[in-house]
Amino acid sequence: MKEVFNLYNTLTRQVEPIRPLQADRLTVYTCGPTVYGDAHIGNFRTFIYEDTLVKALRYFGYRVKWVMNITDVGHLTSDRDEGEDKLEVGARREGTTAWAVAKKYEQSFLADSAALRMAKPDRLVRATDCIEQQITLVQELEAKGYTYCISDGIYFDTSKFPTYGQMARLDIAGLQAGARVAMQEEKKHPTDFALWKFSPTDRTRDMEWSSPWGTGFPGWHLECSAIAMSTLGKQIDIHCGGTDHIPVHHTNEIAQSEAATGKQFARHWMHTDHLLVNGGKMSKSLGNLYTLADVTARGFDPLALRLLYYGASYRSKQNFTWHSLETNQKLLDRLRQQAAELPETGEDTGNAAAPLAAFRAALANDLNMPAAVAALIETMKSPLDPAAKRAFVTEVERVLSLGLLQEPEKATAIPDKIRQLAAAREERRREGKWDEADAIRRNIEAAGYELRDAVGGGKSQIRKKAQSK
Repeated sequence: MKEVFNLYNTLTRQVEPIRPLQADRLTVYTCGPTVYGDAHIGNFRTFIYEDTLVKALRYFGYRVKWVMNITDVGHLTSDRDEGEDKLEVGARREGTTAWAVAKKYEQSFLADSAALRMAKPDRLVRATDCIEQQITLVQELEAKGYTYCISDGIYFDTSKFPTYGQMARLDIAGLQAGARVAMQEEKKHPTDFALWKFSPTDRTRDMEWSSPWGTGFPGWHLECSAIAMSTLGKQIDIHCGGTDHIPVHHTNEIAQSEAATGKQFARHWMHTDHLLVNGGKMSKSLGNLYTLADVTARGFDPLALRLLYYGASYRSKQNFTWHSLETNQKLLDRLRQQAAELPETGEDTGNAAAPLAAFRAALANDLNMPAAVAALIETMKSPLDPAAKRAFVTEVERVLSLGLLQEPEKATAIPDKIRQLAAAREERRREGKWDEADAIRRNIEAAGYELRDAVGGGKSQIRKKAQSK
């Protein structure tokens, strides 16, 4: 019998046990990146918590099928279905095609995901690979009377879906009364949204397809419903995303999916709150829209960022500073050093059971990662026997994915020249040539790296110096 796993449900506004629709599997759908640029560290906070959720559920014995989409078309610069497709904007910015931009930043996202030790979803589906499914969904909605056509596309009539906006607690009457003139004049209601957009008549888009209504491209919201239902079924267990998706994107997903099937789309909704930077919002204009490349350029291990994310509940806002990342880098280094000193062999006599119970209780309590990490820290500094600690770390790494059992200096790429200098220093130390060893150490530090000598002798660990502000 599987253990109970409790998770907050945005739909009901309370913590509830996960109850799979089918006894033999649990379906999870997560909104993936829009690949018009590099994903930033705020995006990755959501992605890491989703990855951690899937790993925790599997750790608890659930057979999870996880699907993530790649938005490579249809995401307009405005939530009101106005503006340009972000991929087209990216193509103009880089002097290339939307297809090339999508490929470039999809690869960037996958590389960053690997550096952060995210698991690969069972299915990673591009919006452009399921155009047929999206057209079919619009046809189903059209046949049931939920759509209407205006000059720029096919729209979903939200007035015909009585529970529209229920999860987001939208004040529909207030929205109607306060509708701005800026709204697309032909739309019947301010909350109506595009299912299929027509291509402009004065130019050819990089990405456009023929449809029963004319040449064009799918609306952003359409892809997630089509992908989720074609890969996981008409009903799914858990749908994840950021809190910014609640009032528009996820609200529209629910409407179009349930209008088409007559069934509840997702039973459980998990949303991760925003990451702030220095107490404020991230934005390009402020120059604080940091990416993983910015993190590693300052000498930080990507997994120090993963550890930082664990420092706050996914349901609350979290503040990022370079100082806080430096603190987490030091904690990660210490945990790795402690793990490196544990024997690789030895029999655990069962003493890891109690700390593992605390770790599992934290996970099952609405994915309480601060408590889970606290269980790790307390265990590593406890008098627990080394074999039991090793068993504990091996288990928790299945969820935490912090690289605790890898050699510390392999956490980031260290140039061969620096490794050679470190080896030469070790040789001088063994020979008792302390002045020469110190001189080599200064050269290593001048190159931007630092050494940490093992307690009681042994091999020193190398890492790139972190640069904080």
